[in-house]
Amino acid sequence: MKFLTLTASALAMSTTLASAEELRIYNWSDYIAEDTIEKFEAATGINVTYDVYDSNEVLEAKMLAGAAGYDLVVPTSDFLQRQIEAGVYQKLDKSKLPNLKNMDVALMKGAEAYDADNAHSVIYMWGTTGIGYNVGKVAERLGADYSGDSWDMVFNPETAAKLADCGISMLDAPTEMIPAALNFLGHDPNSEDRGELQEAADLLTSIRPHIRYFHSSQYINDLANGDTCVAVGWSGDVFQARDRAAEADNGVEVAYVIPKEGALQWFDMLAIPVDAPNPDAAHKFIDFVMDAQITADITNYVWYASANAAALPLIDPEITADPGIFPTDAAKANLWGSDVHDPKYDRTITRHWTTVTTGQ
Repeated sequence: MKFLTLTASALAMSTTLASAEELRIYNWSDYIAEDTIEKFEAATGINVTYDVYDSNEVLEAKMLAGAAGYDLVVPTSDFLQRQIEAGVYQKLDKSKLPNLKNMDVALMKGAEAYDADNAHSVIYMWGTTGIGYNVGKVAERLGADYSGDSWDMVFNPETAAKLADCGISMLDAPTEMIPAALNFLGHDPNSEDRGELQEAADLLTSIRPHIRYFHSSQYINDLANGDTCVAVGWSGDVFQARDRAAEADNGVEVAYVIPKEGALQWFDMLAIPVDAPNPDAAHKFIDFVMDAQITADITNYVWYASANAAALPLIDPEITADPGIFPTDAAKANLWGSDVHDPKYDRTITRHWTTVTTGQ
């Protein structure tokens, strides 16, 4: 009898384990509050596997290959658009997303440029691609009166040469760096003109000897530790570097600037792959992070701008008042979005970027 009871208990436990829901998320590195996953698991009983990447190209390769096994991913808006066209994502069941009412109407309308009617996606966070720098080290090399508010800091070979010894890094993101170079040269950042693209590549090649590395996440710690002094990076990442430096009390002061010439504005979008094993759990997670307090907790931790209007009163006032996170109207006027381009353009960009990064 005792044996039968134990067997029954074991079978019941096995059945419970087998029926436990699982959710697999693939998101950017350093892009969620420390307790968000734990809170979701406690609220829903769903077990979460959380993997990270640091470039849209890595995510896109997995999505286009198919059968990646993820239930929820976070592509940037322009990559999302062409992946939608490739049939990568399923439409959202908005009846399962009551917290959609919390989202900022104007920002969601802006995201419709990439996903009509927001049919496949919801904004997770948004921000800009600008310049993070070590205030003290830049002042030592360029003078205390140097404003640091221009792409000149990295795209002018003479300026970059003066900063090379303390370390300049750039994102390993051709679809962001080449448009920034185009903009600095006075061209449309979304230009497809072959001559203008060559000019941008030549500019980047001219400063290549002064760039320590191209990477899309390493710069956070390196800026915070003082191992590098300038990084072209994503707004929230630079603010994380600033906070880590402050917590370490290591004498490093990190600042972030949206260059006066303009910068890329992007949206990172929550989307469910068409072959997601558990789309219902993915909907539950999307709705969970659209809760005003959960969104505020994430923004307060990662220092990226939220598109959740209901969360704004719950966000640290230091964040909402920072023009590097929530840009001024003047800065907004110079922001641009990324157009979706054809495969020929993508091949051209990739070829130029390989030449830039390898120096060959």
